[in-house]
Amino acid sequence: MRNTLKTLSALLTYPTVELQAAAPEMQAAIEAETTLPRAARDGLVRLLDEIAAGDIYDLQERYVLLFDRTRSLSLHLFEHVHGESRDRGQAMVDLAQLYETHGLGLSTSELPDFIPLFLEFLSVIPTADARSTLAEAVHIFVALRQRLEKRNSPYATVFAALETLSAGKPDAEVLEAILAGPDDDPNDLAALDAAWKDEEVRFGPGADAAACDTDGLASRIRAGRRPAPGMSATPRRPIVTHTPSTRA
Repeated sequence: MRNTLKTLSALLTYPTVELQAAAPEMQAAIEAETTLPRAARDGLVRLLDEIAAGDIYDLQERYVLLFDRTRSLSLHLFEHVHGESRDRGQAMVDLAQLYETHGLGLSTSELPDFIPLFLEFLSVIPTADARSTLAEAVHIFVALRQRLEKRNSPYATVFAALETLSAGKPDAEVLEAILAGPDDDPNDLAALDAAWKDEEVRFGPGADAAACDTDGLASRIRAGRRPAPGMSATPRRPIVTHTPSTRA
C-alpha cells in the first residue's frame, strides 16, 4: 500500500516534466503492489498515460483551473470540513502534531492538510493506521470524486482509489453537507475570484494574520521524513471532523 499511496500523492501534485518522466515507474509501482482492484488500477494507468503523453502546459493549466482556482475542488482537507470556522486553525495544529508524533516533518511551507502531503505521511505509517486515517477523510474524497466525475475529469480516479483504500464508509450527513456547498465553474473566473475574497480568518481572541501563517505552521514540523526511534503509537482524536459551513 505504501507505493500506491506515494503514487496517488504524486498524481495530485502540480504537473512537471519530472512527473511525466516518472509515469512509467509509478505505473509499475501500482501494478506490483496490487493493493487496488484491477478496475481502479486501470483508471490510474489511463491518467498516468495521459500525463506522460500530454502537453505540459495544457496539463498545468488544467491542474490550476481545477485545484487552485476552484474552491470546491481544493486539495486542502480542512477547506471542505471546517470552511472559515475557528476549528480550522486547531485542526491544522492537531495534524502538524500528529506528523511530529510519528517523527515526520516537512521541508516545505505547504500547509499540513494538503492532500498530497497527507498521503505521503500515510505512506510511512502502518497500513492499518493509514486505512483508518483515510476513513476519517473518506467523505471528502467521495465529494471530490463526484465533483470531478461531473466534470469528466480523469483525476476522479485518484479519489476513487482513496475510497477503496480507506477502511470506512462516508458519513451520509457530512457528505451531504459538503456537496450542498457551492461548486464553482473553473471557467467562470469572475465568480471564482469572488468566492476566494472572504474576510480574513482569525482564530481565537486577539488573533492576527500570523495565527494562520503557513510558514509558522511548517516551522513546527521538524524537517526530514523519518520514523522516530522506538516511538510507539499513541491514542489521538480524529483529525478530520466536520464543522457546518457558514459561507454563503
